[in-house]
Amino acid sequence: MNIAVLASGRGSNMEALAGAVRRGEIPARLVLVISDNPEAPALSRARQLGIPALGIARDRYSCRKDFEEALVGELKKADADLLVLAGYMRLAGPVLLSAYGGRIVNIHPSLLPSFPGLDAQKQALEYGVKISGCTVHFVDDGMDTGPVIAQAAVPVLSGDTPESLAERILIQEHLLLPQVVGWLARGQVKRRDRQVWIEEEKK
Repeated sequence: MNIAVLASGRGSNMEALAGAVRRGEIPARLVLVISDNPEAPALSRARQLGIPALGIARDRYSCRKDFEEALVGELKKADADLLVLAGYMRLAGPVLLSAYGGRIVNIHPSLLPSFPGLDAQKQALEYGVKISGCTVHFVDDGMDTGPVIAQAAVPVLSGDTPESLAERILIQEHLLLPQVVGWLARGQVKRRDRQVWIEEEKK
């Protein structure tokens, strides 16, 4: 399986994926990292790891359709099979979903369906929940509304700030995302409508 990653920021989840691929935990190749921010640290991190990396600035395009057509063109050139959104700060639009529908996953720092969108950790603290965490889900045309594949829970501690909670959730993101991508690469993830389950790996 060829995996491409879309990232807007630091790229730490991309780096966790790359490490799992390098250790043989994911039977796949990381073939491309794309950022909508040409200055994103994710791109320099990818290049240091020997992964092709490309910045495609959204503001170079007059509309989302043209921007996503450019994305899809690069993804096709890289022969990407699976698209992982790892800190990608844009919604997937019709062009991307048409090209990769059912083959896009996202990691989000909350236990969806609670606290979708931006500032999920701040939302969780303001609501007063005692458990937060992260979710890997299939991407659809909504904001963090696609079917859930897997989740990891993180306790909310007294005195937590959005930053301290985010740091602890990120530790779990770095474990959960490679695990899920490994399941996908081995064909273990099965889906019927919104129901998703993991089959045992065939020996």
